[in-house]
Amino acid sequence: MKKKWLKLTLLTFSIGILAVISIYAYSIIKFSNAISTTAASTAADRSSAADSSSSAEENVTIPKWEGKERVNVLILGGDSRGDDAGRSDSVMVLSIDPSSKKVHLFSVLRDTYVDIPGHGRGRLNAAFAYGGTELTRQTVSKLLGITIHNYIYTDFNGFISLVDALGGVDIEVEKDMYYTDSADKHMYDIDLKSGLQHMDGKTALQYVRFRHDATSDFSRTERQRNFLTQVANKMQSTSTIFKIPGILNAIAPYIQTDLSPTQMLKLASLGMDLDVKGMDRQQLPPYSLLKNEVVGGAQVLGVNKKSLQQYVQQVFEKDAAEEKQQ
Repeated sequence: MKKKWLKLTLLTFSIGILAVISIYAYSIIKFSNAISTTAASTAADRSSAADSSSSAEENVTIPKWEGKERVNVLILGGDSRGDDAGRSDSVMVLSIDPSSKKVHLFSVLRDTYVDIPGHGRGRLNAAFAYGGTELTRQTVSKLLGITIHNYIYTDFNGFISLVDALGGVDIEVEKDMYYTDSADKHMYDIDLKSGLQHMDGKTALQYVRFRHDATSDFSRTERQRNFLTQVANKMQSTSTIFKIPGILNAIAPYIQTDLSPTQMLKLASLGMDLDVKGMDRQQLPPYSLLKNEVVGGAQVLGVNKKSLQQYVQQVFEKDAAEEKQQ
């Protein structure tokens, strides 16, 4: 009798686990088809995703990431307000080494004075106003000396929806933060008190946007990196697995990417194995390479591009050296 009960319990548990994985796979497939803007997401690629959908229901499998080369993804946060979608509020690069499973999250300071292809020199965030995600990708790639393979773009609404769908995130607010945004009818006012807080989407947006103090964008980009790390940790937690379908449905309307559905499926599989807790988070350019410059009467952040590219390569070379030692 006891053996029968044990077998029934194990069978029930196994069926439950398979159901969760199946729902997880199907949700990613549906989500990836909804947000992909690449031409590759038509015809053959959608057929491949459909095959994966069938596989998710029958064999419960998600395709694995086969590549061994580093993958660099540009993450853009748009400061969209009504009909104005011409500003890039944050510029980040997520760099993943599939072999070592190491991850780097770089915040690229938006006031860095850079070469913008076809538009001369200007602040980095001007690239988005001139040519959207593609021109920003080219500009960041030339600045850092690396290939930016893909991009992911979202706006305020996407950020709020993600945090709310996760059930909020716990963050230690390091100081009181206050700012009144009268230009937008106080829609984006910031009023936070120091201390540990459980933040919903709107409160979290205040936290990652605040820059009205002496350290301005330097501290803000650090907060953004810290917050995204907390989100990544929560996404990998066991309790979040059951929320995956709802999370993807909530954020799909606010995200654009040139990753094809098949690529997203494979990255999703890779993402669950990444060392998120050990993620390296850095500002680019680093303080040591920054220099204040005045252009046209305005202060900008200057950097020697060659020195910056050498710095980035040294970061990646350190990964390779550590992997050899293991």
